[in-house]
Amino acid sequence: MARVSQEHLDARRRQILEGAARCFARNGFHGTSMQDVLKEAGLSAGAVYRYFPGKEDIIAAITVETFATIRGAFEEAARVSPPPTPDVLLSRMLTRVLGEQLYGLERRTFAALAVQLWSETLRDARLAAQLDEGYATMRGVWAELVGAYRSAGILSGDVVADHVARTMIATAQGFIVQEALFGDVRPDVPENGLRGLMSMGPQKAS
Repeated sequence: MARVSQEHLDARRRQILEGAARCFARNGFHGTSMQDVLKEAGLSAGAVYRYFPGKEDIIAAITVETFATIRGAFEEAARVSPPPTPDVLLSRMLTRVLGEQLYGLERRTFAALAVQLWSETLRDARLAAQLDEGYATMRGVWAELVGAYRSAGILSGDVVADHVARTMIATAQGFIVQEALFGDVRPDVPENGLRGLMSMGPQKAS
């Protein structure tokens, strides 16, 4: 029997995930059956079950990859030295995430899938653990950035690093939700908005 190459195995796995992602984005997790996935991927049950015992395992795999894409975008944007200011960093992160077209999905469809994944973590402990791990990593990246900002003299020393981290992550999540709900999220919008907020000085007493 001819040995199947790793490249072939990886391509087949990708075929399954892309087919499943299209189904999930279109019909939701609970509105999609394994038969739907088989049909969308154009594969037999045996071919699919060789890689994934069930739908929950496919959802878990997509969750890991999606969260890794979002986390990786933050980490990549933060690697520049000196680090970009938050407005620029957020713009670069959204440019990569929304332009990635993971699973071949258009940006708004991918954003909708990400929102579904976040929602699914509320009922699935395994997915919640994966989200917690990614969230902790991103908070760590931002904590390091806060240190770099302080060293550069552009951030006050009394600002709590984790507060900055959680605020920036929430801002990124919010714009991904906006893309899912309304579309037309341009990365220059949060960049300009944050830059405007960052330019505000202390309020003068009347």
